[in-house]
Amino acid sequence: MQNVILSKGKEDPDELWLLEHFPVYTLGFGASEDHLLRENNIPVIRSDRGGEVTYHGPGQIVAYFLINLRRKNWGPKRFVNELEASVIDFLKKYNISSSRQSGEPGIYVKDKKISSVGLKIKRGFSYHGLSINIDMDLSPFENINVCGNEGLKVTHLNKFAEVSIDRAFKDFEKTAKERFEGIMSR
Repeated sequence: MQNVILSKGKEDPDELWLLEHFPVYTLGFGASEDHLLRENNIPVIRSDRGGEVTYHGPGQIVAYFLINLRRKNWGPKRFVNELEASVIDFLKKYNISSSRQSGEPGIYVKDKKISSVGLKIKRGFSYHGLSINIDMDLSPFENINVCGNEGLKVTHLNKFAEVSIDRAFKDFEKTAKERFEGIMSR
């Protein structure tokens, strides 16, 4: 992502990268390792994104948004708002009511986090993005203070609606393309 962002010109198209990660804990550049509660055999990677610690693994959508924020005339707060809105719109497709929590980026269903946001902005371009728990083993989250919050619980979409990961990827891609006009999938 860094190399792509560094090579982008101001007229290059915005990009959306959708993927599933192998099991991994990621720490934001300023995150405290104190939020890693128990060691296990899941690797820990320090990233240049903002935010604290989270877990990525199979059954989760990871969406990296490489967007020229200057062209859109958006600051970080507006961009986070648009990312969160894309998740809220996506979950509505399955009749799942979700919300934001003041001061806590991400999306929540019944006070449990279903989507996390972590970004980096360089040269006016965003990278990294968000994750949405679809149908995954949630137990690795028990080994961390999710997003640096002691006791924060997580959930996944399939607790509320039965959706395959493939269908979820297609639906989220469509939702993101509707919200971020002109974005290209990669």
